[in-house]
Amino acid sequence: MMADMNFAALSVEIGIAVLMAAVLLLDLILEKNAPRRILGGVTAVGLLAVLAGAVGMYPPDGGAVAFYAGHYIVDGYSVFFKMLFIAGILSTVLFSMDYAEEVLPHRGEYYVLLLAVLLGMCALASANDLMTAFVGLELMTVSFYALVALRTDAPRSAEAGMKYLVFGAGSTAALLYGMSLVYGMTGTMLFQGIAQGYGMLFPLGLIGVVLMLAGFFFKLSIIPFHLWAPDVYEGAPAPVTGLLAMCSKAAGIAVLLRVLFVAFPVLAAYWAHLIAVLAAVSVVGGNLMAFRQTNIKRMLAYSSIAQAGYMMSALVATNAAGIKAVLFYAMTYVFANVAAFVTVTYLEMKRGAADFDTVRGLAKESLLPAGLLMVALLTMAGLPPTAGFVGKIYIFSAVIDAGYLWLAGVGFVMSMASVYYYLLVIKEMYRDVELGEKEVKSKLVLPLPASAVGVLAVLCTLIVGIWAQPLSILSNIAVYTFMR
Repeated sequence: MMADMNFAALSVEIGIAVLMAAVLLLDLILEKNAPRRILGGVTAVGLLAVLAGAVGMYPPDGGAVAFYAGHYIVDGYSVFFKMLFIAGILSTVLFSMDYAEEVLPHRGEYYVLLLAVLLGMCALASANDLMTAFVGLELMTVSFYALVALRTDAPRSAEAGMKYLVFGAGSTAALLYGMSLVYGMTGTMLFQGIAQGYGMLFPLGLIGVVLMLAGFFFKLSIIPFHLWAPDVYEGAPAPVTGLLAMCSKAAGIAVLLRVLFVAFPVLAAYWAHLIAVLAAVSVVGGNLMAFRQTNIKRMLAYSSIAQAGYMMSALVATNAAGIKAVLFYAMTYVFANVAAFVTVTYLEMKRGAADFDTVRGLAKESLLPAGLLMVALLTMAGLPPTAGFVGKIYIFSAVIDAGYLWLAGVGFVMSMASVYYYLLVIKEMYRDVELGEKEVKSKLVLPLPASAVGVLAVLCTLIVGIWAQPLSILSNIAVYTFMR
């Protein structure tokens, strides 16, 4: 057994855990009322080092390393998602340091909880058995419960945290009960072992599969498991809302892909049809419900439901092309959300909210944050020359090749329809404030780290939209290690 204890495979996770302990100790050492910006700096530097280590682990030859008898897998697929998670958390730390210092009553805990979320996400990406997946999922989710309710001075934040906890507890119970049924029928927790013993799944094991999928769909806020998302997104601190929209979605997709394609590949004929229906409902419902929103965070909540539906659509291909489309789109979606929430965070911090009233006329006084939000929204809409356009081409191509022409049609029509509500926000930012309306707000000045992160995210979306080959190659390597 000791031969399987290859701790080098856990170097990213160990680095995050050490960094989390260091930030926690530093927070305890500092005076109670002392500024906590140094914690953000230490977290950012540590995450840069961890990101460099993750990049060095990316296997160009498609190699994979197993830890503890194959229960934990480090391959191109898992490292791809770990780089995505680290980049998302690092960006959040950089653009939210001033927000945390001025708005959050628990500043030190904020950075520790972000690292705990990251650790859970990384565990999800490498999980190769039911229990490891559950532990990673709950570490991420429980940390999010605390992050959502971190503004103890704001009733909406506490309400959002309570709603997330109640709904999350129900989904966790369903997920864990489903896992117990699958384990009870097959006698193993390893995904490969479950696939080999699929004949023993009938009939109780199938109920377990359905319950497991329901638990994962809750994490992805797929309709009809989405009821928690709008209120939680609106009430949570803006940087946390950004993480819920981008990284938690990607983490859910990461573990769902491994469960479906490794543990239940023989049931693909069944779960592909189920996913096609739920993806279509989520794309239609998410976009339609976003139409009438005037709160930008709430609008992005419904938009994220639709975006999860697009990513789910590619899974119906049940092949390498579909998985590549999901990976490519997940990375571009992170770029877009980072750019969007740089502006949304400082709208909430400086003007009290992020809605049509506070964003009106923004471009006249503060062109940079308005430009960042505009490019981010156009990327989510999938318009050229942004990365979102290329990502949706990959998704729709995989769906059409799989024979689901109707699903591609639904996705294309709703993608074009979504341009309407994204353009409503852009119109408000670039409109002139007429006489009789509120005076033009003071200039929204972004701190240097936030400006740098936002500009870099926008550049990534535009560069990938014009030259998609590097990200496409990275996605292909990840898919190759996953499908071999």
